[in-house]
Amino acid sequence: ELLRLACSEPCGLRGALLDLCVEHGKVCHDVGHIAADPAVVPTFQLTLVLRLDSRLWPKIQGLFASGPAFAPLKLSTGFRVMKKKLYSSEQLLIEEC
Repeated sequence: ELLRLACSEPCGLRGALLDLCVEHGKVCHDVGHIAADPAVVPTFQLTLVLRLDSRLWPKIQGLFASGPAFAPLKLSTGFRVMKKKLYSSEQLLIEEC
């Protein structure tokens, strides 16, 4: 899906800023940010929102507290990706999968 959204961009996926979030209910937790190619000026931003398996939320809630905590997460198969062009005033594109 990310490659498909990048194909119409001037630098392709190399021009992407990728934000990764994990969503549970109406709360979205920021996990990290990646510049696909730090040597390329970003032309668009992709926000990938992964969904946790809702049955596990109470068990992993501590992962988003301060301090290091590493445990496997079970993600739902559904996700949402939002694309925002950084060089244009076009509307935000949201795709649900």
